[in-house]
Amino acid sequence: MPDEQRRKLFLLLAIILISLNLRPAITGVGPLIGEIRLDTGLSSSALGLLTTLPVLAFGIFSVLTSLFTRKLGTEGTMTFALLLLTAGILFRIVPSHWVLFLGTGLLGIGIALGNVLMPGIVKREFPARVGVITGVYSATFGVGAAIASGISVPLSEGAGFGWRWALGIWAILSFMALIAWLPQLRSNLPVISRKGFRESLQQLGRSKLAWMVSLFMGVQSFTFYTLITWLPELLIDRGMSASEAGWMLALMQGVGVIGTFLIPAWCSTRDSQRVPVLILVLLELVSLGGLMIPSASFVGLWVSIMGFCLGGSFGLALLFIILRTRDTGTANELSGMSQSVGYTFAATGPVLFGALFDWTGAWLLPIILLVVIAILKLISGWYAGDQVYVET
Repeated sequence: MPDEQRRKLFLLLAIILISLNLRPAITGVGPLIGEIRLDTGLSSSALGLLTTLPVLAFGIFSVLTSLFTRKLGTEGTMTFALLLLTAGILFRIVPSHWVLFLGTGLLGIGIALGNVLMPGIVKREFPARVGVITGVYSATFGVGAAIASGISVPLSEGAGFGWRWALGIWAILSFMALIAWLPQLRSNLPVISRKGFRESLQQLGRSKLAWMVSLFMGVQSFTFYTLITWLPELLIDRGMSASEAGWMLALMQGVGVIGTFLIPAWCSTRDSQRVPVLILVLLELVSLGGLMIPSASFVGLWVSIMGFCLGGSFGLALLFIILRTRDTGTANELSGMSQSVGYTFAATGPVLFGALFDWTGAWLLPIILLVVIAILKLISGWYAGDQVYVET
């Protein structure tokens, strides 16, 4: 095998392993919400913050990623991201409320940096296969998320680890990803941009397309992070056990892997992505209608449909960053903006959803909120799905 092919193969394996780590530290929390509440006495809003805090970190640090790459290089910044992720996960083992939230914030920063770097790396290293590679790594996000959701309760209760170690055990996998990525440092160089940081932000800020890509990223993330936090509680209220609810969350994310892989691969071959956006939103509305039914009947169906829609939307959001830009530098800038704006908006989801439930004592109004978000997804995706480019 030629040296370049071997390098690309090892790079792809490292990308997959990193992708496997960019969701478990977040999605493992939802099934453990009840246990964490009993152990810590935290309120519903505070518990929502355990999912929201990383998303806030995404919002703040995504747009700052280019500052890190100019100092540390792309490969160096990814190494720093994996160090932060591993340290943040380990911090959550410490029996202290403030250390729990500190660790959650640190891992959020690490994930934010990794999120932003991925599309640019794919566009630079695999320009002829962006749809397939985007599908592969974004689907791997879903695999990690689904595994974490499914095994959190069994690790905590069945294996007797307790909720802290059920969350902390993921540091092993993130450390493995760090080791796998280290060989990439041999080719690391600081990123030299033709524009200043402020100038880049100003130019993107004047682009309606950039804002629509950002809004699409935000609304799909809003629903995802809301459901990984509150879907188990909703299903428990429907009569399921905590373990069953955790597996339903895992099912949602497992089916999401299929959508995350198929939708980018399909959409990358099309001149316009508007029809896929319309299909995803209509299916999502059907799923939300099913979840409004106050029983556990057909929950597996509604959850599976939702998983496919959320997975496909996530893969499409990442693909928009690549398809709507002409070069790697602009892709990195749009990735930073869209994830910063998008995740800042999404961070309000779990807290707002939980607050609406606390206020009404029922799930109807919170689910109606997600219906409104789905409509916003259609509007932003319809605009972002046209074959035009962000000009900077």
